[in-house]
Amino acid sequence: MYVQRAAERFRGGDPAAGIETWHAFSFSGFYDPDNVRFGPLAACNEERLAGGAGFAEHPHRDVEIVTWVVEGELTHEDSTGHVETIRPGDVQRLSAGSGVRHSERNAGAAPLRFVQMWLTPSEGDEEPSYEVVRGIADGTPYALTRAEAVLHVRRLRGAERTALPDAPWLYVHVVRGAVRLGAEVLREGDAARVLDAEGLTAEAVGSAAELLAWEMHAEPHFG
Repeated sequence: MYVQRAAERFRGGDPAAGIETWHAFSFSGFYDPDNVRFGPLAACNEERLAGGAGFAEHPHRDVEIVTWVVEGELTHEDSTGHVETIRPGDVQRLSAGSGVRHSERNAGAAPLRFVQMWLTPSEGDEEPSYEVVRGIADGTPYALTRAEAVLHVRRLRGAERTALPDAPWLYVHVVRGAVRLGAEVLREGDAARVLDAEGLTAEAVGSAAELLAWEMHAEPHFG
């Protein structure tokens, strides 16, 4: 198990434009050859957008983009005609496939905070596709079939425990509160990367906690 603390993330974004970003992996102008991806997971970005701030339309190809809103509302628009507002509890997936353009912004006045995760699919050049699952229930798995991965959302009350999935690659990101994972205590913004995970549990420490866990079964092999 490798634990990356929130303070160890690379700071990006454009604070002058109301965009604050914390990157878990090599991204944009920051490159670390030993921190490019974990299994198919190539990005886990904590984003904070001030009211009116956002990312102008830009392209993607052969990447699965999954977004989890923590607070506020995210407005998404893409070149396939989708215009959606994503709220806390919703899971958004954009499969870029052979190519798609999209924009993301905070159209309101209240602050927006979200976690965005990029996974590399097992095969390239698929048709782009898009989906939003509204109000995903606690413990409901969300399968990302193109990347052979499953996202698990877990919300815990104080001292409550939850079993984590067994997987060749398991990535756990703490969204709120604190959890005990093995001998480690992970707090908001901390993440754990576990190889060949088996029999792990997460326990809320103190008050309620929320975590995202990626169960991943295949490294990307196209191209």
